[in-house]
Parts: sequence; structure tokens; C-alpha cells
Amino acid sequence: MATITKTLYDTDFAEWIAHTAELLRQGRFDTIDLEHVVEEIEDMGKSDFKAVQSQLRRTLTHLIKRKIQPERDGASWRVSIVGARREILHEFRFSPSLRRRLSDEMEEVYQEAVDDALEETELIERRADLGIPDACPFTLSRLLDSPIDSIRF
Repeated sequence: MATITKTLYDTDFAEWIAHTAELLRQGRFDTIDLEHVVEEIEDMGKSDFKAVQSQLRRTLTHLIKRKIQPERDGASWRVSIVGARREILHEFRFSPSLRRRLSDEMEEVYQEAVDDALEETELIERRADLGIPDACPFTLSRLLDSPIDSIRF
């Protein structure tokens, strides 16, 4: 590994990217900072997955708030759900495997969304009285492919 490449990674990330891309174009694979290239590729995948997890959590949080505070349900929550679903489906077009990974994480994301909704609404103490299921009652397909008004607890 060339010393300049490693130093460049640590001191000027944007320049490191440009330099590494040029080395790849030239076929100079023996001079590429392979360790950092691998790290960056892995981080890109993690970033995409975290983005769809976040959007799923946003969708579930608003659905839970619709259940526990139906009097506050309105256009802004609906728009948030629509936008989050759109973002998730957009990512799936480019990375279809994210659908399976996200489906595998549904329960964990649901639990986080329950916590978020209860915190936002300041109803933590009333959780037992609110009828929130302990386990996620939805499949990922139902959340993403069904009309919003049909997704109810």
C-alpha cells in the first residue's frame, strides 16, 4: 500500500476518493489502499440500510401515534408516512436485498417506534392502557404496499 494514499485518506477524504478512483481507472490495483476501500464499501451498505430502518421507524411511529392519539391524526402524520414509504421504496429499487434485511429487522424497529411514539406523546406511563401490541402486528409488505388508511391496529 502506498504511504501517500493512506496519509491522504486520513487528511483529505475527498481527495483520497478522487485519487483512488484514478488509480482504479488506470488499473494500478497494487497501489490502492484496499483496506480503506473495503471499509468505505461496507459503510455505504450500512448507510443505506440505516436510512431505510429510519424511514420504517418513522412510518411505524406515526401509525402508533395515530392509534394512541386519534384526535391529533391529521395531514402532517399522513404526509410523513407517505414520504417515509416513498423513501423506502426508492431505496428498494436500487437495492432490492434491503427489503429482506428490513423485513428481518421489523420487530426491533417496531419496538423502537413504540418507544419513540410514547416519548413524543408523553404517554409512557399509560402504555398498558393504550392497546399497543407487544409484537409488531404488520408485515413489511402490508406497511409499504397497502393504502395508508387500511393500515390500522
